[in-house]
Amino acid sequence: MDQPNRGRGRGTRGGPGGSGAQPNWKQGGGPSRPPYVSDRPQEAAGTSGNGGHGNGNGNGNGNGNGNGDPSTRSVVPVAQRGGGNGGGAGAGDGPSGRGAMRGSRYVPEVVVTRLPNAPSKHGTLGTKLLLKTNYFRLTRKEDSVIFQYRIDFDPVVEDQRVVHALLRTQGPLFGPYIFDGTMLFLYNKLRQDEVELQVKDPRTDLLYKLRIRRVGTVDMTSEKAFLILNLMHRQAMGSLKLLPINRYYFDPLAKISIPQYGLELFPGYVTSIRQHEKDVLLCVEITHRVMRTDTVYKTLQNMQRQPGAFRENFVKMVVGSQVMCTYNQKSYKVTDVDFNTTPSSSFTSREGENITFMEYYRKAYNITIRDPKQPMLVSTPSQRMLRSGASGPILLVPELCRLTGITDDMRRDFNLMRSIADQTRIGADKRIERLQRFNERLQETPASREVFTFWKTELDRRLVEVPARLLAQETIMFRADGGGVPAGPEADWNQAFRNNHMFKTVPLQRWFIVCERKAEQLTRDFVGAMMQVSNGMGFKVAQPQILYLQNDSGASYTNAINELMNKDPQLVMCIVPNDRADRYKAIKKKCCVDRPLPCQVIKARTITPKNQNLRALLTIATKVMIQLNCKLGGIPWIVKNPLSSVMVVGFDVCHDASDKSLSYGALVATMYAAKHIEPKYFSVIERHQRGEELSSFLSSNIVKALRKYQEQFGEGVLPRRILVYRDGVGDGQLGHVVDHEVRAIKEKLTRVYENHEFKSQLTVIVVNKRINTRLFDGGRNPPPGTVVDDIVTLPERTDFFLISQSVRQGTVSPTSYNVIFDESGLKPDQLQVYTAKQTHLYYNWCGSVAVPAVCQYAHKLAFLVSQFIHNQPHNMLEGRLYYL
Repeated sequence: MDQPNRGRGRGTRGGPGGSGAQPNWKQGGGPSRPPYVSDRPQEAAGTSGNGGHGNGNGNGNGNGNGNGDPSTRSVVPVAQRGGGNGGGAGAGDGPSGRGAMRGSRYVPEVVVTRLPNAPSKHGTLGTKLLLKTNYFRLTRKEDSVIFQYRIDFDPVVEDQRVVHALLRTQGPLFGPYIFDGTMLFLYNKLRQDEVELQVKDPRTDLLYKLRIRRVGTVDMTSEKAFLILNLMHRQAMGSLKLLPINRYYFDPLAKISIPQYGLELFPGYVTSIRQHEKDVLLCVEITHRVMRTDTVYKTLQNMQRQPGAFRENFVKMVVGSQVMCTYNQKSYKVTDVDFNTTPSSSFTSREGENITFMEYYRKAYNITIRDPKQPMLVSTPSQRMLRSGASGPILLVPELCRLTGITDDMRRDFNLMRSIADQTRIGADKRIERLQRFNERLQETPASREVFTFWKTELDRRLVEVPARLLAQETIMFRADGGGVPAGPEADWNQAFRNNHMFKTVPLQRWFIVCERKAEQLTRDFVGAMMQVSNGMGFKVAQPQILYLQNDSGASYTNAINELMNKDPQLVMCIVPNDRADRYKAIKKKCCVDRPLPCQVIKARTITPKNQNLRALLTIATKVMIQLNCKLGGIPWIVKNPLSSVMVVGFDVCHDASDKSLSYGALVATMYAAKHIEPKYFSVIERHQRGEELSSFLSSNIVKALRKYQEQFGEGVLPRRILVYRDGVGDGQLGHVVDHEVRAIKEKLTRVYENHEFKSQLTVIVVNKRINTRLFDGGRNPPPGTVVDDIVTLPERTDFFLISQSVRQGTVSPTSYNVIFDESGLKPDQLQVYTAKQTHLYYNWCGSVAVPAVCQYAHKLAFLVSQFIHNQPHNMLEGRLYYL
């Protein structure tokens, strides 16, 4: 669940506060609580609260589909996370109500996969380097305990500014404190374990009862101490006058306007504190938030002025988008629009009061809604909210919401994307400068420095430096008996095809091109370029037959492909005028599901020469010919493979674009056998429902890959080693992968190898490229082949970072590799080098990529099926890279 301004404690927005005599709380009260919607009967006031709406996002009655009668639906009163009156006993007293959730606030699970007596995980090969990182050391001057208290307001307080103003009135009593929404962490122990106070809002003179009860202590040497340190750091961040949006902080004063597109870029920071190899480190990453200058209501008005059914157009525009509420800076994903519920609709509060949304916002936030007839946006509670007790949709007022992010149409606007990239792609030198300025702000701002002083911590002013190694350049092999070509300092061998043939080619004799008549000359020019480059690549390609269409509909292309099937084509190429999704879906479904036919779809713009320079087509033609050869079963290049009997597996998951309850898990295997130079390929993808365990899918598909291995290399032949690169694993899923997926794979392998001469040697490596770690070589990006396996790695893992690609703009991102299971007997150096080799085998790019090629292939396959064809591809394609 999103946390509203949590942990800010001192220095938050609100009234000045002050201490003094305590008034009688019974003489006044605070604003009523916001509702969650439920189709169940009204619940009693003592139930455990839903808790997801303590930041006041304005949810009310409505079932989110616009078909219900608001007068017949009841509103479930919720316990506010802002005021903390969740009805539960808090930490240590069992899982009752909202308090139990916050009292035992989620601490990221530490999944230990490295044994205490494990050998060193540090490699030695390569040229030694010393790199800077985006980490700062954080030291504690003393390891004491922190006292944890449960805090409740009566009546419940919704507005976080009021909450913190009330707490500041108790500054002399608390001393240094951190408040996370319900739990209060104090450096000094209160005299009594239970305290009841009467407090007064210094701005409104409303009176409240404040109950404080000690529920435990936090040892600052324990894992939960990092929760305290992160909350402490957020408290320090809050003193820098930054804008909290969900978990991150942004600087509105440094916003960058792009007025021609109605956008604003908010620069911000992603921070986290955790234990690394020897030190506690603060990671700081620069991020940006794209904000629209107009509200959702303005978008609605624009839709109403345009021709067509504005309701359908508005729903299509906003559903699936992220919006930010202007009154609490929280983001929500819009899942529907309720046209039957408006701000003038009423709901029943937990106190039994019948109140309209307009009255509610005026009371709770002093906001006047101008249009009482606008529809309400619907946001379905996240899984985190549901775990916290939320039971119904959240209703948002368009007038109070701004759209965030960019749409697909915006992504297709080259000039817009370039304008955004110019601001967000920060080079290594500029990123270092901004990190150092951020550190200076924390050190020099009095309120921030005070937080570190209160909590007996000190932040180092220098970026952490780490030892690194640069692996030798990989050799790209175009012939089995040749010396190969060095990948180069930037791991880019695009020019090598001028003097080298592809490693293995499949002659292309019967192939067809389908295009519109108006693209005839464009198509003939591109065919000429393909023929020219194919000779130099050793690729025998006959002249294609061209079939012209009268229009560009999907049906026209699929009908043409049906006609061509009678001519037994090896491959069909479709030249399309634009990237319309429905046409692409129809073509791919026809060729991947209905008929197993390799297919290449190319946009006309891609093969249109700039400034009529036909030579510019040669580079594009080279990449296309590599793809065509792969789809026929050819191999453009290989690298030297030190493991002669191995199956390298990549696995990734994508969610279905049309049905979010479905996902597709794709497995791609590259198979090597002794006395066979050429690798063989196998791919399979399966659909599964959300919540289904992937362990059975992954293990059974590895068995399918082993059967394919035997089919390719001999009935009794099995690989000695199986190396699995598991992508698509979030931090919360790592424990499941370790405990269930690895076990399921081992059980299946035991049965497959039961009567074999040797046992399988399984290695499972979790691949994560969505990380915040950055590495700097002076003011430059480190070169491809850079490995870091110390200082910023984690002590409970056998892990390393690898930079395997170069970038022309911005800062390169390393990829994290976590070896969670290893029977290979390989040394750390060997695993690191072999992983680096695998990043050179992705045939859509004449250079290395961020992850092993099998992971990239698995992602391509999962993306194709989940976004476009939504069906199991034909099994006759499983041995080819047809998804390139």
